[in-house]
Amino acid sequence: MPALVVLDVGLPDMSGLETCRRLRQFSDVPVIFLTARSDEIDRIVGLEIGADDYVTKPFSPRELVARIRVILRRAGTAQAPREAGMSIAADAATVAPAPLRFELRALEARVLFHGQPLALTRYEYLLLKTLLEHPCHVLSRAQLMERVWGGAPDTLERTVDAHVKSLRAKLRAVDALHEPIQTHRGFGYSLAGA
Repeated sequence: MPALVVLDVGLPDMSGLETCRRLRQFSDVPVIFLTARSDEIDRIVGLEIGADDYVTKPFSPRELVARIRVILRRAGTAQAPREAGMSIAADAATVAPAPLRFELRALEARVLFHGQPLALTRYEYLLLKTLLEHPCHVLSRAQLMERVWGGAPDTLERTVDAHVKSLRAKLRAVDALHEPIQTHRGFGYSLAGA
């Protein structure tokens, strides 16, 4: 059994909330939610179903390490860094996420994320490729529709949202600590840290 569990609320197969609820049926292991969902109701629900802490993205890796240490100390399972044979910097490195790494292989129509090839549908690939070609730029649904679904005039704008959701789940399966595709309410989407 792990000493502590870090969960995202938006997991692909089962929500992090449901995972925490089920975990609480047989374990008291400390749980921290690390998620992009920052609404008050999400935080309250997360804490009420048994999480020990709730951290929203973007987050500071140092703060996350500090919160983990406090929770482990209260649970009586924390070792001092010297006892564990590691320095504070090494301890932080085990928790701090690596920078995002995308590799676009246009000739192969593939994208690698942290060195792992993503199993993408045609439109997921085209959507991610478009975002990768315009890093940190906010692209509206209309712009994405034109660039990705230009040859499918009967497609609705909400198709963009559905494809972003499935693409996020595939990226999260590789790196649960980052949310590379950012939503800009009323504007569109961007890709951060590509």
